[in-house]
Amino acid sequence: MKNTSTWWIKIPLIFFLIFGLTEFFVDSGEIPAFIKYPMAQVFLVFILFLLIVIAVITRAIENVMFQTLSKEGQERYIAAKSKSFQWEWGQKVYQKLLGSKPIEKEEEIILDHNYDGIRELDNNLPPWWVYLFYASIVFAVVYLARFHVFNDYNQDQEYEQEVAAAQLEIEAYKKTAKGLVDANTVELLTDAGDLKAGQTIFESNCIACHMADGGGGIGPNLTDQHWILGGGIKNVFHTISEGGRDGKGMIAWKQTLKPAEIAQVASYVLSFQGTTPANPKPAEGDLWVDPNATEQPAPAQENSTEQVIDSTSVTVN
Repeated sequence: MKNTSTWWIKIPLIFFLIFGLTEFFVDSGEIPAFIKYPMAQVFLVFILFLLIVIAVITRAIENVMFQTLSKEGQERYIAAKSKSFQWEWGQKVYQKLLGSKPIEKEEEIILDHNYDGIRELDNNLPPWWVYLFYASIVFAVVYLARFHVFNDYNQDQEYEQEVAAAQLEIEAYKKTAKGLVDANTVELLTDAGDLKAGQTIFESNCIACHMADGGGGIGPNLTDQHWILGGGIKNVFHTISEGGRDGKGMIAWKQTLKPAEIAQVASYVLSFQGTTPANPKPAEGDLWVDPNATEQPAPAQENSTEQVIDSTSVTVN
């Protein structure tokens, strides 16, 4: 019996469908599930073996049943198996959109023109083409009214709007993509996980010069308000990334640490502010005041006067 079943197509399709579902439902991170979990490999091999067994058994049963049929039945069965699938509804829609006459009815639309035996048919335009033409006319009328009658936005305004929207999306992406941070966009990290990561980096690379408590050694004290190259998260990030003073300052860490790691260690360094180290090094550099910090209101003059009076009265007594 000639078997026309497409088992050699169905088996790979079903197998890869199950493979895709396995990868979708099994959480394996960036590593494929069949590599991370050996049991997934066993499962997929079993599924492939099971599909092949089912196909072999089905073909065997089909052959046995075919042998039990009469000769006429075998011929009808083969004819039914050989008949290709036809999508009747799709064919009707296609013919309707095409709008052409079948060959049997071409005599109805043939013209009198005859060019060396070549005759011309008076076919109508395909309905799909006519519908698209009408749609283009409607679109043109709406476009004309919107942009030339009611003066909606022009190309320059559209460009500026698109650029502004793209800029907002870029800024929003940079806030969530720590790997794209730089000295201009960095912000002070306060999350415990970031500070812990910054501490690990600091203790691995920085304590030789700054001590574990930030008191300073070869490098300056990190606990006071004096900074050689400026304080604040942006200046500290830039100093760690680009290095300190030429010839006698810290090396540039941008070749060793990623931007996100520099932001973490810079935030950890600033957490030393206000702490008391065991052996603090004398302050170096200039007193740095955050220009964006709110100014503290000066104490009222009356308080100073009252304090002077109180101290004088105590001294007299």
